[in-house]
This record gives sequence, C-alpha cells and structure tokens, in this order.
Amino acid sequence: MKLKPEEITAVIRDRIENYDLATSEENIGYVLTSGDGIARLYGLQDAVYGELLEFENGSTGMAMNLVEDNVGCILLGSDREIKEGMTAKCTGKVFSVPVGEELIGRVVDPLGNPIDGRGPINTTETRPIESPAPGILERQSVNTPLQTGIISIDAMTPIGRGQRELIIGDRQTGKTAIAIDTIINQKGKDVICVYCAIGQKASSVATIKSTFDKYGAMDYTLIVASTAEQSSTVQYIAPYAACAMAEHFMRQGKDVLIIYDDLSKHAVAYRAVSLLLKRAPGREAYPGDVFYLHSRLLERAARLSDKIGGGSLTALPIVETQAGDISAYIPTNVISITDGQIFLETELFYSGQRPAVNVGFSVSHVGGDAQIKAMKKIAGPLRINLAQYREMAVFAQFGSDLDDSTKRQLMQGERLFEVLKQPQYSPYEVEEQVVLLYTAVNGNLMDIEKEQVGDFNRGLLNFIKTSDQALLDGILSEGQMTPELEEKLNADIAAFKDSWNA
Repeated sequence: MKLKPEEITAVIRDRIENYDLATSEENIGYVLTSGDGIARLYGLQDAVYGELLEFENGSTGMAMNLVEDNVGCILLGSDREIKEGMTAKCTGKVFSVPVGEELIGRVVDPLGNPIDGRGPINTTETRPIESPAPGILERQSVNTPLQTGIISIDAMTPIGRGQRELIIGDRQTGKTAIAIDTIINQKGKDVICVYCAIGQKASSVATIKSTFDKYGAMDYTLIVASTAEQSSTVQYIAPYAACAMAEHFMRQGKDVLIIYDDLSKHAVAYRAVSLLLKRAPGREAYPGDVFYLHSRLLERAARLSDKIGGGSLTALPIVETQAGDISAYIPTNVISITDGQIFLETELFYSGQRPAVNVGFSVSHVGGDAQIKAMKKIAGPLRINLAQYREMAVFAQFGSDLDDSTKRQLMQGERLFEVLKQPQYSPYEVEEQVVLLYTAVNGNLMDIEKEQVGDFNRGLLNFIKTSDQALLDGILSEGQMTPELEEKLNADIAAFKDSWNA
C-alpha cells in the first residue's frame, strides 16, 4: 500500500487542530478516621460548609467541620464501609432530597428512600434540605384558621395557616395524640400533611401509619421517619429533609402542615454529632449554635404573599419537658422562636382531662385572627371563666359555706371542663364546636349532671345533624352567629332537652 505524503500531512494537521487541551481538576481528600457516623478527611481545602462529599465506594457525606488541617463530615449512610485511607472528593452540590406529588401517601427515610415496602418512588425533582426562610416582603399576615378539631385548642389557642405553634409537655401527656388528631381533621380541607418522626421506635411509627390508614389520612400525608436505631447524623437531618419536602408544596401555592415529633430528640442528636466533631460544649453540653439549629428550621414556616403563590407552611413542633419544667434550655429556646405554645400538664392528664391543655400557660400570638367570628365571640370569655373556676376550686375545697353565686360559678366551670374533654381520633368540625360552646357558655348545661355532659353533647349534635343540618351549614357559611341562627339553635337545644329529660 502506497501512502501519499499529502494524506499523512492532512491527518497530522487535523489531529493538531482538533487536539483537546481541556483538563479536569478534582479536589481529592483522604479519610483519616471513621466511626460513629463521622469521618475526618485530610485535604479538601476547597470544601464548603454543607457541601456533599462523595467517597470512592459511592457513599456520601456532608461537610460540617472546616478546620485548618482536616474536614469533619457526617456520613449519610453506614460508617462500616468507610475505611482509613479511602479517597473522597467535593461534588460542588448541597445535600438534596426528592420532592413531588409521588411522595404523598408514602413512608420515607430522611434521605428520601422508601421504607414502606411499596417499591421505588418515581420522582425526578429534588430540593436542598437547607434553604433560606422567606423574607418579610414574601410573607403575608396569618389570618386563615387551620382547624385542629380539638375544642380546647381551636377555641382558646387557635392556629392559623403559616403559624408555628409549639406543643409542649412531659412524656406521655398526649402531645403526639394532638398532632395525629390535627392531621386526621385535615381530611377534605385541601391541606397536605407531613409527619416527621425523629428518634422514635419503628413500632411507634408503624402504629401511627396504621392509624392514618384507618382514618383515610394517608391520602394526603407523607411520613418522614428517622427511627431510634438510626445514627444521630440521620436523625439530625430528618426535620430539614421533611421541611424541604413540605416547602415544595408550599411553593406551588398549597397549604401544608408539618409536625416535628420531637425537637428534644433532634437537639440530643445534634449534641451527639457536635461532640463527636469535637466542637466546644456549652450549657448542658449543647453546642453554642443549638438555638440556630431550630430557628433556621422553624422560620421556614410562613404564609406566602399572593404574588408568589399564596401557599402556607404551618409548623407544629413538639418538645418534651422534664417534670413540667418549661424553663429548661431547649424548651425556652423553642418557645422564643414559635408563635405560641400548647402546654400539656401531667396533673390534668391523670385527673381525666383529655386533652390535658393547661389554659393558663397555653397561648397563641395569632389569637382571634385565626378564628371565624362565631368562635371568636363565643370563646372570648371562655379562658377567663376557666381560669376563675380553677382558682375558685382551690379555695372552695377548704370551706363548705359557699354563697349561691360561687356555687353556680363552680358548677359552670365544671361543665365547661367537661365540654373540653374529647376522645382521641374524634375531632369536631368548627360549626359543631360553636354549637357545643354556645350551649355551655349560655348556661344550658346547668341542669345536666356533670357526668352526663359528654353524652348530652353527643346526643345534641346527633339531634341537630339529623333534624336541622341547615343550622350547621348556616354557621359555617355565615361565619358568625346571626340572630336568626341563634334563635334556631336555642329552639333546637330546648327541643333536645325536652326529649333528654323525658
């Protein structure tokens, strides 16, 4: 075969002209130590806080400590596969989780992996777990109620869409029960719910899931679960991952409710991570930025302005106290961040008052702005009446000679507390709450035995639902008690009392 010089020249010229001089540069580091969900790496001078790091075996971590001679990162998976001397590189990305409609009805871990045995989740969208909270100009005032279905809360510590209301109390006082009832009550109200379990037993999460299934709540609910057997690092990122999934729906203009159960365990997990990273301990061994830990999470709850969709994210964080001490470190931190708190008292719980809401310590900074006018009018004197009753009941036990007015006030207070008692998994619609409170506040229960108040109320609601549903529809549509509605309600109460006494 004869080669022509001009052909050889053409090939050489083409190779020279199209020679690719592009070079790739990667910031590579080496694992110094690994264990307890933490890895220390030498090198990685260009790493930034919160950046996603990738190890040579495909595992990932998140940069948390940037010191002079090494980078401390939390591992997003098992630490058994990370060995000393293994290489890792910066990815230039932040840790993101999958988001989208496909997540609704599923149970996932904080990394977005399904753990309900129903196969993979087919979603292509992701969102960073850390994102800045909406600014002042992006928000609007909170004035739309988010009904919990629990009379004592909707009447005296109302929650608005976009609010952050803390649920606080000792262990086993019904904090999670309030959160579950609130989610169940959102059925048919066009609210997407996210339940974030932090450091709970897997059996507890399974029980909550089966409860939601039973009441049809999983149709609009997503559960993000970091169980107790998972590492502290995974428990630490759980609420941020859940918030990112919820924010996706809020940015689409939808109303979202998110439950953090609970932030006490989250703070403990962060303390463990910080101590493993050799950060300086402060009060109660928590690191100095433990306030920022929760403030940057809860500030992401907001009601967005109509210009950017008008969606809302309502946060109900749960915090556990020890022996009712709300002045402890984490409780006071979260109280100062939120827009009010629902305080559950052990003494009330064991005396049979369920839910055990302490009226004196519970408060909502949004107040009547998040109530319909009918509820606002009826519930106005309720808190004062209950506080006066509790104070009077303390003095009444020391003496037997009470005047008629005091006896009547004590009787009224007893019946008001009976009205506020409510079985679990049986939330009331707002118009039903208005009927029950109107009946109690106007003295219609004074001739009913205290022990029979619950049965009387259930009977009254059934009577009105079957014979005068238009009354309930009228309260809901009008939003207030017009003279005509009030007259109809008084007539219904009188008619039912006649049949009850008969």
